[in-house]
Amino acid sequence: MSVTWEELGWERVAPRVGRRRLPVWDCTVGLVVGEGAALMIDAGSSLGEGARLRTEAQRLLGPDRRVTHLALTHPHFDHVFGAAAFAGVEVFGPVGLDSVFAHDREELRTDAVRNGLDPREAAEAADLLVHPRHSVSGEWTLDLGGGVQVLLANVGPGHTGHDLAVLIQGTPGTLSSSPEIVFCGDLVEESGEPQAGPDAVPSHWPAALDRLLDLGGEDAVYVPGHGAAVNAAFVRAQRNALAARFGVS
Repeated sequence: MSVTWEELGWERVAPRVGRRRLPVWDCTVGLVVGEGAALMIDAGSSLGEGARLRTEAQRLLGPDRRVTHLALTHPHFDHVFGAAAFAGVEVFGPVGLDSVFAHDREELRTDAVRNGLDPREAAEAADLLVHPRHSVSGEWTLDLGGGVQVLLANVGPGHTGHDLAVLIQGTPGTLSSSPEIVFCGDLVEESGEPQAGPDAVPSHWPAALDRLLDLGGEDAVYVPGHGAAVNAAFVRAQRNALAARFGVS
């Protein structure tokens, strides 16, 4: 790679996996690098932020590789409004994401402005919302080459009606020295209490976290949608707190 993760403000989670905590809303995006392909996880809060992420990814990947896949974890503006900057990539999302984009576009724009995004940027991004080409209803495995396997898992509903987790699986010769890594979207938050907006499904949220824990196991690194990476004990404690908060088991 032409530059290091750290030089561009990214945190290296594993030899071929990094994540970036974006300013303002502390939203996390991820990058998984294979031999001939690369996956971006979430796209930032605006077209400008998405463009900056794509530029940074290109610098990390070097001239012979590019971002080829984009996974959107859930339909909140700070995770999806930058997706149009990734023209030409294969876009994945949980089943139902396209319906939200089709029918709730104005609500997404309003929510972005209410949370501080410039109205012009919000309107532009809402007009250019990218519908996933591939809708994940169960699990979908991506082979990025060089032994890098990524599992996309529809584990929701929970934080929203449509939540996707991304598991990077350890593979001999590439990630074998690192634990498995789970990008959780906003099903898990570390920098504040998990946010339950009007589109949350509290009765299913603890079960979604149970599925996350089943996917990653006790030794995985769990990357929340907001905040520092955590371990299984943190996810389990947050699961139990949510169950108590909403009166579910």
